[in-house]
Amino acid sequence: MRKYFFWLGIGVFAMVAYFYGAKAGRGRYRDIRASIDAVWNDPKVKKARKKALKRAEAVAQAAVKQAKKVGR
Repeated sequence: MRKYFFWLGIGVFAMVAYFYGAKAGRGRYRDIRASIDAVWNDPKVKKARKKALKRAEAVAQAAVKQAKKVGR
């Protein structure tokens, strides 16, 4: 019975979200999208993304080395 109410809740939430999204219209979508693009293309954000990517690559390489040690 809990699953039923869970999926019912998800369905109701989806319908409400669709209704308000459709009501806002294309203009509001464009406004939101422009805001997201402005943040994503900000020089500070680009720098942070590059830094995070480098750190992730370094951690991945370290994990591979550690896995090879353990696997021996």
